[in-house]
Amino acid sequence: MTIWLPNLDSSKPQYQAIADALAHDIATGKLLLGNRLPTQRELADVLEVSVGTVTRAYAAAERRGLIRGETGRGTFVGRTAPQSFGVAGFPAAPDVIDLGVSWPLHAQDPDLSRALRELRRRPDLPELLQYQPNAGMRRHREAGAVWMRQFGLEPDADDVLVCAGTQHAMTMVFSSVMDTGDVVLTEELTYPGVRVVADLLGLRVIGLAMDEDGILPESFETACRQPRAKLLYTVPTLQNPTTATLPESRRRTLADIARKYDVAIFEDAVHQLLADDPPVPIATFAPEQTYFIAAPSKAVVGGLRVGFLMPPKHRIEAMERAIWATTWMVSPLTAEIAAMWIEDGTFDETVERKREEARRRIELMRRVLSGTGVHSQGCSYHAWIDLPECWGSAQFVNEARHKGVAVTPSDTFSVGNGAAPNGFRISLCAAPNMDVLERGLNKIAEVLARPPGMGGPIV
Repeated sequence: MTIWLPNLDSSKPQYQAIADALAHDIATGKLLLGNRLPTQRELADVLEVSVGTVTRAYAAAERRGLIRGETGRGTFVGRTAPQSFGVAGFPAAPDVIDLGVSWPLHAQDPDLSRALRELRRRPDLPELLQYQPNAGMRRHREAGAVWMRQFGLEPDADDVLVCAGTQHAMTMVFSSVMDTGDVVLTEELTYPGVRVVADLLGLRVIGLAMDEDGILPESFETACRQPRAKLLYTVPTLQNPTTATLPESRRRTLADIARKYDVAIFEDAVHQLLADDPPVPIATFAPEQTYFIAAPSKAVVGGLRVGFLMPPKHRIEAMERAIWATTWMVSPLTAEIAAMWIEDGTFDETVERKREEARRRIELMRRVLSGTGVHSQGCSYHAWIDLPECWGSAQFVNEARHKGVAVTPSDTFSVGNGAAPNGFRISLCAAPNMDVLERGLNKIAEVLARPPGMGGPIV
């Protein structure tokens, strides 16, 4: 256990001051990833506050992704999604090469200035500042249908709703399909945003066993037998963080199981266009069960906050109401830019540029980290690295950060209170250029080459 004595801001409520002190001491390195914190009783005694105050403080810190609780073991530093930069909510220092956060190769983004110049000449420009239908303007839905056809689907415009990206779609679908206390099923290592939405809505998350191809169908079927299992969230292509891609046969099996137990599927295709010849979507096999989201946030650009959702046909009206309840409508201005870029080929050109850049970065990673347990496929923006037994994930991440490079530990993606797999994720697209990426990869290789606790040479 780490002996931690926080410096509290007396102007704030006690629980908030404790949570803020945790955030400060993590950011400044006083507390490290994996450090065990005092029990609630111990900290309450030291600070001379009630146990309830510490309980509330720890809960607030966990919601912010600063700490995690493990049943029977205690409370530890680090748990959930990156907050803005760095790993597990820890801001990356200026002298640290950040290979933790998954930026979508912004140097290859489309030319926004050209799009704005084109918009400026449009006679209908004022319309983009007016209220529009909840599902999106008709031409934006038509553009979304065109975009979705690249994913192996054939929707009409009436099948597509314009939403504000994957996180918005997830919030809408989860809240409309499930009630407080219901269960979301997902990969045992998964996109951390799932837990954020689940926590907001009072849902439970259960992780499913995986192999190198993704979710094991028998694990999914066992979990579906639980009376409150209502939805499967999955990234079946270039899964985050493992890069696993479900083969078509397994997609068919998962669709059959979902239909058998009437479990909805939220299929996140965020990385699909970065894959080499990916299988057809799960939605092909179970359209009446599947909510398919095609957001351009990774393959094209993240800042538009536009996505295209294809729900089951009988759920379209419910999803329109959910858009109304959560944001009324997606900004017509940003949706118009997305539609323009779909129509004029900018989206397609950007995907190809980013695929080529990602491929170059993967080749560099494989060259620098040859001989290590690297998992990567297609033109993925990230890779998963299995660690040797001598390293623990949190231990390695802390040592790498000490050497000047940030990567993301398995804890960040792990669902449940069990031990997370021993590895970490590298984001290949976070570095601004190949030179910076190579320096970061070389630092990782240096740490991997030296067992923990091994000092420098004796002279």
